[in-house]
Amino acid sequence: MKIEEYLDTLPNNLLSGEDTQLSEKSFREIFKFANLGKNDCFYHLGCVDERGVEIAIKEFKVKKAVGIDNNSEKIIKAKKNLEEKNIQGEMICQKIEDSDISNASVILFWFTDENIINPMLKKFEKLKPNTKIITIWGPLTDCLPDEVNFPYIINKTPFKKASNLQDQLLAIFGVKCVDFITAWEFAERYTKSIGSPEIRNDRFLTIIQTLIIWINAKKLGVACGEEIPESIQTYINIMKMHFDIDFEYLLKE
Repeated sequence: MKIEEYLDTLPNNLLSGEDTQLSEKSFREIFKFANLGKNDCFYHLGCVDERGVEIAIKEFKVKKAVGIDNNSEKIIKAKKNLEEKNIQGEMICQKIEDSDISNASVILFWFTDENIINPMLKKFEKLKPNTKIITIWGPLTDCLPDEVNFPYIINKTPFKKASNLQDQLLAIFGVKCVDFITAWEFAERYTKSIGSPEIRNDRFLTIIQTLIIWINAKKLGVACGEEIPESIQTYINIMKMHFDIDFEYLLKE
């Protein structure tokens, strides 16, 4: 089956990100990376639950923390949890495109849908200077990141525009082209940072991420060399032979 067909066998809410939540470990890593502190107004866009808001308030002592999500059931539950713990965080049920984030100093924004990213970019560009937008895996569209601790990336307002894809690649990965080692290293960082400590199939996920990183780099013209590296071809063959997951067709598109 094609990789898309494999992904279609997974629960829809997992693919859409509706029930995807970061671990407490990831939140702490992100907040330390962003140097979150007592003078910050923190917004978690697409929060799912209250954990990010709770950690920002209790451990990083922010002056304000807001979680925004359009799932009313999740927001109701999150509000109740904060009230029971007597934590003064704010949970808002709303589409993030309609939200008022004008007083934010640090924003966590983890979305891949261009229909959400594009309107939010316009909102971000109106924020006060040096507002930090934290993304995961990739920077904001056409922007050069200000700080990188992969897979966590910070863009600050006003945004620096990338002149080309190679500039973004160099800023994120520290290389001018992507080879197998680079693809594996950053796929592994992503899996370890985002996955739960109890995850048992992390190597399987790392292989999938590695292939996706390298194949995307190849299609975008930023892979090292013209030939498919032996390691990449080996993993493509393993995924096809042992899991019936096909990646090869992606190289022919």
